[in-house]
Amino acid sequence: MRVASSALLLGASTAALAQDQQKVLGGISDAVKKPLDHLSEAFGEMPAVAKGLWDEMSLLVPGFYEKAANLVSYPKAHRRRPDSEWDHVIKGADVQGMWVETDGVKHRKVDGSLEAYNLRAKNVDPSELGVDKVKQYSGYLDDEANDKHLFYWFFESRNDPKNDPVVLWLNGGPGCSSMMGLFMELGPSSINKDGSLKYNEYSWNSNASVIFIDQPVNTGYSYSSNPVYNTVAASKDIYALLTLFFHNFPEYSEQPFHIAGESYAGHYIPVFASEILSHKNRNINLQSIAIGNGLTDPYTQYAEYRPMACGEGGYDAVLDESECQSMDNALPRCQSLISSCYESESVWSCVPSAIYCNNAMIGPFQRTGYNVYDIREKCKDQENLCYTETAWISKYLNQEKVLKAVGAEVQDYESCNTDINRNFLFQGDWSKPFHRLVPDIIKQIPVLIYAGDADYICNWLGNKAWSEALEWHGKKGFNAAELKDLSKGSDNYGVVKSSGNFTFARIYQAGHMVPFNQPEGSLDLFNRWLGGEWYA
Repeated sequence: MRVASSALLLGASTAALAQDQQKVLGGISDAVKKPLDHLSEAFGEMPAVAKGLWDEMSLLVPGFYEKAANLVSYPKAHRRRPDSEWDHVIKGADVQGMWVETDGVKHRKVDGSLEAYNLRAKNVDPSELGVDKVKQYSGYLDDEANDKHLFYWFFESRNDPKNDPVVLWLNGGPGCSSMMGLFMELGPSSINKDGSLKYNEYSWNSNASVIFIDQPVNTGYSYSSNPVYNTVAASKDIYALLTLFFHNFPEYSEQPFHIAGESYAGHYIPVFASEILSHKNRNINLQSIAIGNGLTDPYTQYAEYRPMACGEGGYDAVLDESECQSMDNALPRCQSLISSCYESESVWSCVPSAIYCNNAMIGPFQRTGYNVYDIREKCKDQENLCYTETAWISKYLNQEKVLKAVGAEVQDYESCNTDINRNFLFQGDWSKPFHRLVPDIIKQIPVLIYAGDADYICNWLGNKAWSEALEWHGKKGFNAAELKDLSKGSDNYGVVKSSGNFTFARIYQAGHMVPFNQPEGSLDLFNRWLGGEWYA
């Protein structure tokens, strides 16, 4: 998941070890009593029924209890730039204090708790880096009360910025930088091996202004001494950032606004959209959301790993019959554990469900050496999420001239932060039922689910399955809708079906990162979506 092999490190990468451990489970040993006490202080007393399950997980993952109790994300070395180095400094308290009158009733101009937040922005000179020729802003959202600093980079539309929509792009992980999306997928330029820039004619800012953000904190150029551990907490930061950004740059606030992202953004986006829509008085003109190859409904999606790995997803089987059978055998327990998480949303049930299911459903595929993000190829660069391009991006973004040009305050950029990934996993965030937010979102704005069909980790079978399993008022019509070809000129790049405010698209010959493999097709889908082709 954009995400990372590291994102599965507590599940899939330890799967081989788990297969060899056929031990009789005993009680919790004295060695883990101290971290267990720490966990109990944070999450309440462990239920008796969970103790055996957590002890089992400690066999699957060496140091399991210690990892679970040690929820830290070390702050990056950084130097905060003085306000004098920024072109714009917006105080949340000032925005919070603004009142207006509607129909004779006074109310705050924008809802939400903004007092602790400030926004800093600088005008990025396009000629300094040459990423694009359009107007650009970069900077930080600061949560001063919690020492959190989120980095963002905004690119104006190449077409008609006064009228074109604005889009927020989110990569996943959790803990992976959206600068990867910027320089590897859908941004104005990509990075060559020698560090030079390559202009992207299929950039998503061809017809929309795009904001890329490193979130949660301690991802990419963002930093904090108080890390975020879960999706709901991250949503408060995103709402504040957008509110202050549109307050300071009102020329973009009237245009339609959309949120798009991939992978673990399948968790983020429903929560972020719900947070925005919950505020009646807002300056965020949210019109739709789009999730690409996302993890949204684990219960339904985990059932599709075996079919995808075993030749039923449109590509040759990667696993042999015995391994496919083992995955079939493991699925009932996997789904039972996820069901328990869905019912309680407790750390004590959600953490074991993610670890067991990742071991059973993702581990067998990873052990083959194939790329979890693209079933068509072997993973050629384990250290860089199977893509050497991520190393080129990191090297580029760590150059002093780049750090200075965008106002970055950290001393070291890295594509993905495994501490964040571990923390989200051990907070139980991974298996939570965020898909339950989607029906209410559909009532208010359109929702697009799209998936590259060569991806394994968040495969198209699972995304199609959960979209059809979703309980909402238009379910019958959506499930009966006919799949129609997606074409750009003579090139048929996928299929799409839609009903009401809900749309699903399968993109052919694309892995986890659809714009990376299908740049022209993905831009066509994006533009047609923003144009309202599949919704009223």
